[in-house]
Order: sequence, then C-alpha cells, then structure tokens
Amino acid sequence: MVRIGGLASGMDIDMMVSELMKAERMPLNKLHQKKQLVEWQRDDYRAMNKLLADLDKFVFDGIFRQSTFSKKTVTSSNESAVSVRNINATSNLTSSIQVKGLAEAAYMTSDGSIVKAGETFDPSLTLDSQRNFLAQGFTGTEINIQSIGKSGALGAEVAISFDPAKDSLNDVVNKINSSEAGVVAFFDSATGKFSISAKNTGDIAGGAEIRLQGDLLTSALKMDADNQLAADATVPQGEQPRGKAGVNASFIINGLQTERPTNTFVINGFEYTLKQTTGTAAVTVNSATDEEAIFKSVKDFVDKYNETIAGINSKITEERYRKYQPLSDEEREAMTDKQAEMWDEKAKSGMLRNDSILAGSLNKMRMDLYSRVGNGSDEINDSYDQLAEVGITTSKNYRDGGKLIIDEKKLREAIKNDPNAIYKLFTHESTVKEEQGLARKLRASIKDTITTIEGRAGSALRTNAQFTLGRDLTSIDKQINRFEDRMIKVEDRYWRQFTAMEKAIQRANSQSAYLMQQFSY
Repeated sequence: MVRIGGLASGMDIDMMVSELMKAERMPLNKLHQKKQLVEWQRDDYRAMNKLLADLDKFVFDGIFRQSTFSKKTVTSSNESAVSVRNINATSNLTSSIQVKGLAEAAYMTSDGSIVKAGETFDPSLTLDSQRNFLAQGFTGTEINIQSIGKSGALGAEVAISFDPAKDSLNDVVNKINSSEAGVVAFFDSATGKFSISAKNTGDIAGGAEIRLQGDLLTSALKMDADNQLAADATVPQGEQPRGKAGVNASFIINGLQTERPTNTFVINGFEYTLKQTTGTAAVTVNSATDEEAIFKSVKDFVDKYNETIAGINSKITEERYRKYQPLSDEEREAMTDKQAEMWDEKAKSGMLRNDSILAGSLNKMRMDLYSRVGNGSDEINDSYDQLAEVGITTSKNYRDGGKLIIDEKKLREAIKNDPNAIYKLFTHESTVKEEQGLARKLRASIKDTITTIEGRAGSALRTNAQFTLGRDLTSIDKQINRFEDRMIKVEDRYWRQFTAMEKAIQRANSQSAYLMQQFSY
C-alpha cells in the first residue's frame, strides 16, 4: 500500500510512523531472538548426537568385532602355490600342505556346427529369422539348466523363457549368463559351435555337473543332455572331447589326504587358496597374532572416546554471554561481516552450558568404563576384567574431564598374553547388565542418551511436533504470527490517526486562507 503523508502539516509522517513502529515491534524482536536461541540450542544438541553416534559406530566397527582381536599375519613358504588369510580364527596356525591337483570346472560343447553347410547364421538376428540356417530345428520356447553349486552339490534347476520372434541367439546367451543357472554360455561364429561351462568348479561323484533340457539346446544347438554324456561321446581322432567332468581340488594337509570342490576353502577359520600343484613338495603355512594391529584398534578407540568427551565437555562448560543476543536484520546491516561473525560467535556460545542430559551421559559413560566385567564368570580372565588391568586408566588431571590414558607397555603385554580376553573385556554378553562387557555397556548408554536428546531436540527425520524444542518453536512461530497481525493493525491505526490530523490541518488551512481573503477586502 502506498501512503503519502505530511502534505498539509509538512511533517515526515512516514518516518514518524516508522519510529513509532520500532517501539511497538520491540516485543516481536524479542520473540525472533528467542526463536533463534531455541534453534541454536536444537542444532547444538543434534551436533552432540552426531558425535555420540559416530563414537557408537566406531566402537561397533572396531573393538566390538572379534575380527579386530583375531587379526593375524599369515605367511606361506610358496605364495605362488598356496596363499592363506585369516577369516575368523582365534588360534594360530602351523600347517604343511601338498597340492596334488587343482579344482576345475565342467564344460560341454555342441556336436559339430549348428549351421547348415553353405549357410551363414547371424546370432544377432531373431531366432525365427534364422531358423532356415540352422542344421536342426526347435519348437520349444523354454530351456532348463542345472549346474553344480558353490557347495559342490547340484544346484536348483533354472527355467529360462525366450520368444523366437523377438529374441536372438545372443539374447538367449545373455539370459543364460545373467540367470542363477550358474553357467557361462557363448556361441563361436568361426566354428559354428555353442559352449556351456560351469561357473563353479568341482566334481559330483557319480553324476553330471551340468544338465540341460529344451530342444533349443539339445536339438538346434546340438548339446548333450549333460556334460557326462558329452565327455563320454566318441569324437574323431585328434579332436577335443565335447565335454569334461568337473574336478575337485586334491591336497594333503598335515598328512591328511582330502578334497574340496573349489580351490578356495576355509579350514579352522583360515581361508586357503590353491594356485598350482606342488607335487611331492610341501608348502609351509604359519600365522602369528598381529599384536600391532590389535594395539592400534584399542588405541584408536581410546582416541575416539577422548575426542567425543572433549567435544561434549567443551559444550557443557562453554561460557554464556547473555549480553550478546541474536542480531536483528537492521543490527546486522549496521555491522561489518567480521563484526557480525564475532557477535554471532558470542551469542551462540553456551547454549548447552551445564546441560543435565549431557553431563549425566558423561558420568554414565565413565562409570561404564570403570566397572568390572563378568563378576567371576568363567568366560572372563580375572587378570583382565577391568580396563585398568590392560593399561587404560583415567587422567589424574580433573580438567581433562575423564580422558583415558594408555600405558602402552602394559597394553601390549596384555595383547601378547591373551588378546581374546581383551575382546571379552569389551564385548562379554550377559543377561545382567552390570556384568556385560565395557563396549556393550558404553553403546547402551550412548543409545539412551541419543534417544533422550532426540526427545528434546529431534532429528532430521522428525517433525516439530515430535520433540520438545520443536513444539517450543511452533509455539513461538504462532506468537510471532499473531504479533505481526497485530502490528499491521497498529500501523494502520497510526496512519488513520495521522491522516485524520492531516485532514484537520487541511481544513484549518482552508478556513485560514478564506478568512485572510475576506479581511483583504
């Protein structure tokens, strides 16, 4: 709305109304400041939750996993023949292995070219368009394939449908290769032959490793019903057999002759990979606990914990500068960017000073880490049932806020003596909470704190109605809206009043001019 005032009075009505509204808006500015403070507090709470969630994830991915404490260095006397890595072994390994034979996959090929003599077959065109060029015909629109699985047993039969009017041989090959049939198929245009091989190695004793059904395969593509039939078929002298049975890996380990369907297998938590035969020569494999890697994992946890509690402590002890309130738009415009930045830094400070939720969480986490684990349980090594017994204690400087200190020599000794005991110290399971492992207690406390903070400050996935500060913000927004509606009415009233004054002055001026005109005669 365009308003023009002061024509009769000569006064700057617009400025006067503006100044009056500044006074009227002071309570509204207070509401905006209050809203900003609540938003800053909400954001600080969420930052603390992220800090705690990061610690929880770090614990879960580190000291909470048994693999962290079962890390081992594994050596092989002949890596080119046998390589070994630790999967989940808790004890160390010393073994001798002779590789007698490697596992091989079964395969089968078509009985001669699938193409008529003198003709050319295009595998990229539809099967219907290429029927006349095939040496043998087909009528079906489905094929079934069954092959050896990773376990060495025959897998489930897989049905594959196709439409001869739409699909080419290449399309059928793609369907086979992308299916769960466990085989790889291809067509060789140079020889006109089709081939299927098993993805998994190994021999099924007394049975075939690949089984086929459907006349597209067994007629048009000239494939046998299984790889055993293909392998047993008579071929012209000098030609490659049409099929081959799968072969198991054969080896002698610590004097025991045995077989596996694959060249990669697990024994006692160690994964062996056979790469080449060794004849009568033996490959020696040894493992040792990777003490340095375990030490680093524990140290990294301590560092992450210290970083987290330092971040929380800095917030609950942060100074609150009450004289520095959030800036209004007018106040911010009157400052330089640097001045506004420094002001904001002071205004945001201390939003969580002496916060009871965070202070209580710190106390609970300290208690979790100082407590004893197991309460005499046979699963726990009595020599390592407290954090201090593995060389991790609390700083004697109270200003450190419960920071953990590592006695490296003592921790390394504990790792060398019994790494699994340290794993139990952190992760021991028990129905009695007080007897649980330190990391288990710590994660439970972190989860409780995160839930409590989310109840107060919410998260990115919650609406304002679902947490306390969000409801406060909604209430303030309603107050602001009501106040702004009131300000519109107040401003209108001022303008009506000044307009009435202008009209009165205008009438007075008119009357005065009229009288002056009469006196002039």
